[in-house]
This record gives sequence, structure tokens and C-alpha cells, in this order.
Amino acid sequence: MKITPAHDFNDFEVGKRHQLPMISILDETGHLNDQVPEDWQGMERFEARKRVVDWFVAQDLLEKIDDHEHVVPHGDRSGTVIEPMLTDQWYCDAPSLAKEALRAVADGETRFIPNNWTKTYNEWLNNIEPWCISRQLWWGHQIPAWYGPDGEIFVAHDQLEAEAMAAEHYGRNTELTRDQDVLDTWFSSALWPFSTLGWPEKTEQLERYYPTSLLVTGFDIIFFWVARMMMFGMHFMKDDAGRSMVPFKDVYIHALVRDEHGQKMSKSKGNVIDPLELIDQYGADALRFTLTAMAAQGRDVKLATSRVEGYRNFTTKLWNAVRFAEMNEVCVRPDFHPDHVKLQVNGWILEALGQAVADVDRALKEYRFNDAAGAVYRFAWNQLCDWYLEMAKPYLNGDDEAQKAEIRACLAHVIETCLRLSHPFLPFITEDIWQQTSLLGHQKRGWLAKAPWPEARHGIHANDHVMVGRAIEMIEAVRSTRVELGIKPGAMVPASLVLAQNDRDAVASMLPFISRLARIDVLEVTDIPDARAINVVAGQATICLRVEELLDLNAEIAKLAGDMEKLDKQIAGLDGKLANEGFVAKAPEEVVVAERTRREELAAKRSQLDDASQRMKGLLAAQN
Repeated sequence: MKITPAHDFNDFEVGKRHQLPMISILDETGHLNDQVPEDWQGMERFEARKRVVDWFVAQDLLEKIDDHEHVVPHGDRSGTVIEPMLTDQWYCDAPSLAKEALRAVADGETRFIPNNWTKTYNEWLNNIEPWCISRQLWWGHQIPAWYGPDGEIFVAHDQLEAEAMAAEHYGRNTELTRDQDVLDTWFSSALWPFSTLGWPEKTEQLERYYPTSLLVTGFDIIFFWVARMMMFGMHFMKDDAGRSMVPFKDVYIHALVRDEHGQKMSKSKGNVIDPLELIDQYGADALRFTLTAMAAQGRDVKLATSRVEGYRNFTTKLWNAVRFAEMNEVCVRPDFHPDHVKLQVNGWILEALGQAVADVDRALKEYRFNDAAGAVYRFAWNQLCDWYLEMAKPYLNGDDEAQKAEIRACLAHVIETCLRLSHPFLPFITEDIWQQTSLLGHQKRGWLAKAPWPEARHGIHANDHVMVGRAIEMIEAVRSTRVELGIKPGAMVPASLVLAQNDRDAVASMLPFISRLARIDVLEVTDIPDARAINVVAGQATICLRVEELLDLNAEIAKLAGDMEKLDKQIAGLDGKLANEGFVAKAPEEVVVAERTRREELAAKRSQLDDASQRMKGLLAAQN
């Protein structure tokens, strides 16, 4: 059996176990050295392989030649076949260093987020081998070792110390030669948490910032960097009692950014998205918010240009909200106190704002950045822009100066707080608004980046939040029904409200914006549903819509039947395609997923049309 312990990794391990001689037959240029017969010495490695075959043929020892597929490493730049060979290298006792690093994670001194990466960390360190830390490169920290004329090694902080050690060893001054190798990049990087802070000196920065609270990194360097920093930090850094100190408390492992179909980006696939192009097209804030909103723990980001475009629209929405406020003379009032508002709509938005701040605080504390971004988005887009601004318009356009003043003061407070809450996610546009907007008045602004973080104040206006929430539920239910029935957006629909007696006073104050936003003309508030109307249930209220003057029910029913027939055909076509095993097996996964999603969407639309048809048939029956 052929075995070459000096030129194969597996053979090397076998050779160590069986104490075989380690015979290296190659020099650094890939030519045979003096460990081979004289007439073979100096021969280039590939030529030597051919000569070996020729020798076996000449000796009539070759039985046959077979092709054999195996993995051969090549240099990534030169493309040259790499030959393993034995050389003298410097090693670090990684198994000993790993013990404290493993213990710290097991004891919870350092934790991984998401927690599943703890297993990866443990597997690496439990199976760690001595670490070769020397590299034959032109750059890096040079190995601090010097050689005497007889090969004696002196490891020292600098050359002067090495020369002093050599003088003591030899009894005279002796010329030394420094090792030309440099330290592995990851060895130097492992020193980063404390070497950047002045170590080995005990500096103020080291005292303040070591250990740090959080390391954010990728899963692919958990072993190369995170584990090495843990090992070195706990070896070199001790507290006053001599106990090892971890370099960081939390390690957040971020996701990979893939294309919209979940494929890894590569030039060969042509699916690489250039972030600089996205920034030029949509802005840095839009890209930043997109990545944050999609950064769910344990899931890779499937990045699509449409997502970035959507969040660009979000930044525009926020900008327009500020412009609306400025046009309506909204300005921060120093005497405004959010606890003392009287209007229900103001209590509602303040309660929503306090809950949003609490949600963002909680999500950031738990490193759920997507949930934090989602809370900001829901508040700013849905609650502030879609609802509060619309509910505020009747007051801003009304004649009651006290109500108008309270709306202006409250809106200024809400936008100012929203800018502070949004700043970590949208730093550029929020800072730009902060510096330019007139709604902050003449107060000394400074940088938004240095402004105090908002305080989560909620529970004070809980009742207002419930009551306005009920009004919104009514508006949304009516809007949904209007769409189902095909009623024109601008048409006012006669309606009556069915409310319990004890709810009427609370809802009465909200009727103006319920009517305005739902586009209904409330004729009466009653106890009994109208049998001649389409009744829309929203929580504890029922809205009775009198649509007979707006719709030709027979024509609408016929139209809905035709639309449903078309949808049935499309659904049947998709069912046939998805039932085809050949299509499901051969088509790309993203195509199959898209077809299934399309089928679900069509089915949902078909169900909506059927509901609308049944409503109209019921109304038609009641009229007859």
C-alpha cells in the first residue's frame, strides 16, 4: 500500500498513529528534493509522475490504468494544483484556550441570538485542533521570534529584548535573524476587543468599554472570529478577582441577503443587486429600512427591488405628513401636556404612540429588529397618516378655535416624537426634517441623533383608544362592503346606525369623521336593523346601508356571476397545472410557489364576490 504522510492530510494522521517516518520529497518550487534517487532529483512534479508510470511500464509492473475522480485543491488565483507538504510552523494551543470560551457560553455569560447558533459554536470548539498561526505572506503582524546561529529560538516583545535573551544564553552579543512569517489574520483579529482600547496598558477606554455589550456578525465567521475573540479575551482579560472576562455579552448573528427567490447572489446567475444602485434610485433610508424590516431572526433576507421601492414610498409618506402639518400652522407648544387632551381622537393617537414606543423598546431589547421596524411603520403609516391626519382635518377646518389649537399642539407633539422614534431606522430623512421643519418652532434643536429617546407613555387614554378604535372598525367594514358591492368611491350612501343605548353618546362625537371617512350619510341612530338595507356588522355596531338607489341589483348580481365564472375557469386551470406531477417536479420552486399563491388569491377573490352576490340577493328578496 502506498502512503505519503508528508503529502496527504489523511496519510499524515495515519502516519502519526503508527509512528511512520514523515518523508518530504518536494521543495518549495514543486521539484523533487534530495530525498529521492539521484537521477530523479530536481525533476518537476508533473514530469516525475509521468516518469513513475513509464518506470512501471518498463519494469512490466503496470497492470492497468483507470480514471479516478477525486477532489484536488487548486489555488484560487493561479489555478495551480496545491501540494500538501510538511513545513515548520507556529501553533497555538487552541484546545486549552477553548475550555473557558465553552464554559462562558454554557453559563450564559455570552449568548447567541438566535440561540441555534450556540450549537455551531460548541461544535467548532469541542472539536478544535491546535491552531497554525503562522502565514507566509507579505503583510500582517510579524512573528515575534528570533533565531540564533545554531537555530536557538528567542520569543520576545521586541528585538532588544530578544538580543538580551540571546546574550544571556550565549554569554556574548550575538547576531539574530527574525522569523519572516506573519501571524494569521484571525489571530490579529482575535485581539481586537481589547487591543484597540490600549491593552496591555490599563486605560480608561479599556475599563469603560471592555467587555462590550453586543457583537453583530455573520454566521460564517463564528469560528474564525467570534470563537477566537472569546478565547483570547478570556485568556488575557481578568477582573480584580482574577476571573476571565468575556469580550461581549451578546452575539447577534445577522441574516444573509439573497435575491427575491431565496437564491444566493452570484455574478454567474446574474442576480446580484448592487446596494449603491439601490441607494441612488431609492435612497439610503429606503434600503436601510427594507433590510431592517426583513431581518427576522433565523431567516435570510429575500431582497426585491419592489420592497425597497415600497419603503421609499414610506419615507415620502412621512415627509408629506410633516408638510401637511406645516401647511396647517402646526407648531410645538411648550405648555402642551399629552395627559391633558380632551378630544377623543387626540387621546387615541397618543395612546397609539405610547404603545408604539413600548413595542419598539421591547423589540430592540430582544434584537427583533424587524418587529421594531414594523412597529414604526404601522404607527407612522397606518395610525398617524392614514387615520389621525384624516380625523384631524374636520377640526383643523372647523370654527372651534380651542379644538383646533389642541389638534395642532397634539399633532406637533406626535410628529416630533415619531421623528425621534424613527431616526435609527430612517436617519437621513428624519434628521433633514428635524433641521428644517417649522413645526419645532424656535426651540434649540441640536442634532436629532442626540435627542432623548421617547418615553413609552400609554394607558392614560385607554378608553379613547377603545372608542376611536371602534369607529375605525366601523369605517373599515363599510369601506370593505362598498368595494365588494362596486359602489363608486365618491358616492354618499344613506345609512342608519344600530347602537346600544349606552354607546350612543360616545359614538355621537365621532359621527362627523365616521360619515366623512366611510362616505355615509347617517340618517338615524336606532335599535333595530333595517330589513331593506345591507347590514354591515362591526363589533357591537351595525351599519345599515341603503344602496337601492345606487345600484341596479339585478345587473350587479349578473355581473358578479360572470366574474365568478371567469375566476372558476382560471382556478380550474391552475388546479390542473398544480396537479401535474411533471410540472411540480421540473418547474423552478419559485414558479410553483407563485402559482400556488396565485391560486389562493383567486380563490379569496372568488369568495369575496360570492359574499357580495349573496348580500345583493338577500336585499333583493327583502325588497320583494
